Amino acid sequence: MIDAVPDMGTLTDEDIVRRVLTGEIEMFEILMRRYNRRLYRVARAIVRDDGEAEDVMQDAYVRAYANLGQFAGLAKFSTRLTRIAVNEALARVRMRKRLVYVPPGDDGNGISMNTYTSKTPDPEQNVIAKELASVLETAVDSLPEAYRSVFMLRQIEDMSTAETAECLDISEEAVKVRLFRAKALLREELYSRIGSASSDAFAFAGRRCDRIVAVVLDRIRHG
Repeated sequence: MIDAVPDMGTLTDEDIVRRVLTGEIEMFEILMRRYNRRLYRVARAIVRDDGEAEDVMQDAYVRAYANLGQFAGLAKFSTRLTRIAVNEALARVRMRKRLVYVPPGDDGNGISMNTYTSKTPDPEQNVIAKELASVLETAVDSLPEAYRSVFMLRQIEDMSTAETAECLDISEEAVKVRLFRAKALLREELYSRIGSASSDAFAFAGRRCDRIVAVVLDRIRHG
């Protein structure tokens, strides 16, 4: 890792990509720390397994690094990176052969559902926020995959309709429809309580964040 990480707010993704391409490999850590939570959330929404979501993140970062030259000059590095993670996660789901038939007329794919019980509470959260985040995680995890991915990116990550559509390779209209249906399934009373807890759900920080950064940097240095 780099000894002193520059202020992330003063560097654009394009700036960092350019510096990594000139040999400052350690700068890639800034991008990982900037997007670890987003990638974890979208990967976790698809594969619904903490460990596999982390594997998706690692592979997505390594793949992005290997093709970093293609990102040079692009303002939407985050969208491309998220798309890589989405593709990797979907590929893993298909390999597990867990995709199920979707009746005609549905606007997306679905997978068999389990209940998410693993929680990683942030000790800095207050009790109420932690409880709401836990309830939200369980509720979101019960959604069909097509709705879950859209809800995670639009509502929790606060991405735009256009960017979500690009990441998931669907139309903007499909994004709107799936988000509407996701909200309906979550019930109005639960959705009205998401507010402050949504930013803390599916947290990915501390040691977990450090571990991903260390593993990916090692892979790109010695791969």
